[in-house]
Amino acid sequence: MIKIHEIIVVEGRDDTAAIKKSVDAVTIETHGYGISKQTWDLIAQAYEGPGIIVFTDPDHAGEQIRRRILKKFPNAKEAFLDRDDATKKDDIGIENAAPDAIEEALLKAHCTEAADEKPLLTMDIMRAAGMAGGEGASKRRAAVGKKLGVGYANTKTFLARLNKFGITEEELMEALQEI
Repeated sequence: MIKIHEIIVVEGRDDTAAIKKSVDAVTIETHGYGISKQTWDLIAQAYEGPGIIVFTDPDHAGEQIRRRILKKFPNAKEAFLDRDDATKKDDIGIENAAPDAIEEALLKAHCTEAADEKPLLTMDIMRAAGMAGGEGASKRRAAVGKKLGVGYANTKTFLARLNKFGITEEELMEALQEI
């Protein structure tokens, strides 16, 4: 079982249980969107210490919680789980994923690269790669997002995420060829 040194920030106790079956790690649970002051303090201590990995459910609520955390802790690592891997009988959550999918997502966790740099990728590159507009673009983004460990998003958010994590055009094209 691999050891994750950063503290993993998740939504709830079922997520913690699933992670404990997958990797050796410590978690902090937000208990949903209404994060208490005590929990914010724990996250801050972890952020300043070993670091944190934000690992929320691949749904709207999970994305809202992720945004709140990243607003306070912009250099946190992020891990993403594919929706298909996290879905069981119409229920989406980390707790539904297989241990190997959770391990893979955590091993692919990304940290924000230099935010002030000029974007590496453009909308023109996304269009040329067949990931913006057109038939199959959404499916290609989902597959590439899983391959690169950046999750699924609409075109604009996906492009922003790729640039945020410093994914190069070469890495993008390599991932496209592998899917």
